[in-house]
Amino acid sequence: MSEEAIIGNTKDTPITYTSLIADFTEMGIKPEMNIIVHSSLSSIGWVCGGVVSVIKALESIITLNGTLVMPAHSSDLSDPAHWGNPPVPDSWWDIIRKEMPVFDNSLTPTRGMGKIAESFRKQSGVKRSNHPSASFCAWGKNSEYVLQDIHFDYPQNEQSPLGRLYELDGYVLLIGVNYDKNTSFHLAEYKAHYKDKMIVKDGFPIIKDGNKEWFEYEDILYYSDDFSQIGEAFEKTNKCRIGTIGNAKSLFFSQKELVDFSVEWMEKNRSLT
Repeated sequence: MSEEAIIGNTKDTPITYTSLIADFTEMGIKPEMNIIVHSSLSSIGWVCGGVVSVIKALESIITLNGTLVMPAHSSDLSDPAHWGNPPVPDSWWDIIRKEMPVFDNSLTPTRGMGKIAESFRKQSGVKRSNHPSASFCAWGKNSEYVLQDIHFDYPQNEQSPLGRLYELDGYVLLIGVNYDKNTSFHLAEYKAHYKDKMIVKDGFPIIKDGNKEWFEYEDILYYSDDFSQIGEAFEKTNKCRIGTIGNAKSLFFSQKELVDFSVEWMEKNRSLT
C-alpha cells in the first residue's frame, strides 16, 4: 500500500507514540509482560515516526523488566526444492545450495515478517537466536532465556523461543494480521498428536570445521490451512481481547491458553488427508 493510500485510510488524526501508548494500554498490555508480536505497519495507519514509534511505545509499556519478542524468520535460507512462492527452475537447485550465504545473526534480514519486525531486529539491545531459517529476536529481562535455543531440528518446538515464552506464561499480540501469522500455532502442532502428522527434511548451509557445507535437518510438516478456524473457535472462549491499535484490528491473548486450546482442537479435528 502506498503512503498516500495509508494517509487516506487513516481516521481523523495521525497515529502517534502517545496514541499508541493509549491503544496498547487499552488492549491490556502492562509492565513486565512477556509478549510476542506479529504485525503489519500499514494496517495501523499513518504513524508519526513509523516503526520507531510502534516499537518504542511497546517497550515503554512493558519496560526492561518485561520481554518483547518478534519473529525473525529467514525462510529463503532453505532448500530451493521446496520453494513454491515463487518456485525456481530445477536446474538452479544445486547452484543455490552451493552459493547460498551462511546465516549471519546480525546481517541476514527477515523475510515476510513485516517492517516492524525487521526494524526491531536491528535495534541496539535486541538479541537474536541462531536458527538459520526460524530465528526470533527479543529485548528485555528474559531475552537470553527465551533465545537460548541452539538446536537445528524441530526449530519451533518446546525447546525453542516459542516454548520458552510458553514457560514464562507469555502473551501474543497480533496487530493488523490474521491468525495465519501466529507462529504460536506451530508450537501447538509439535505438542499435538493428530492424524497423518509428518516429519520432513529441509536444509541450509552451515560452517563445519571451517568449511561451508549443506546441512539437512528434520522438522514437522507445518499446516496452516486451519489456523483461522482454530482462531475463530478460540475467540468464542472469551479468552481473546479484541481491539484496535491505530486503525488495525488487533488481538491479545495468553499464549499458553491459545496453545493448549489449539492442541486439544487439533487432536479432535485435524487430519491432513
